[in-house]
Amino acid sequence: MIRAGAVLTFVITLAACSDDASIDGNPFAPGLASTGEAVDGMIVGHRLMDAGEYELAIDAYSRAALEHGMTADVLSGLGSANLGLGRLGTAERLLRDALEKDETSPEIWNNLGVVLMEKGETSEAAQVFRRAYALDNGATDSIRDNLRLALAKSENSYYDEAQEQDYKLVRRGTGDYLIRRIPG
Repeated sequence: MIRAGAVLTFVITLAACSDDASIDGNPFAPGLASTGEAVDGMIVGHRLMDAGEYELAIDAYSRAALEHGMTADVLSGLGSANLGLGRLGTAERLLRDALEKDETSPEIWNNLGVVLMEKGETSEAAQVFRRAYALDNGATDSIRDNLRLALAKSENSYYDEAQEQDYKLVRRGTGDYLIRRIPG
């Protein structure tokens, strides 16, 4: 569920403090700078995704939605953050909503394919990765690698517990994910 209100996140940096712990004789934190400009929520969300802070990224993308509306980029960011948290149903719904707004984005198709792979829907994931690969004209290695993995898994669709492997979701680029095998 997308939060309707804006959420403020404060980062406190401690500097060398004097014994009285005050600056200019005022013991309180400084107020908001009236001339300061806020950083775009999309940029903050992308940086938080890179840092693996998916909950905070959802907050940042929600703030971006207040400013930009529910664009394909905002929905994709929210879906990707939910994917990072393992909320596959929510991630799939948000990514499909993003595709309704922009069907030409290979990154959104790729991320939807990752969700489908995580859910075990390899044949649909392979189709989604094919679409992403075609839209990208084969330019992105991670999409090609995801397509190869989905095709290999769909060819070997039987379940054998001895061959089950762990995979990790790895972010590459601004909104692009790759499924990698965890060395065991």
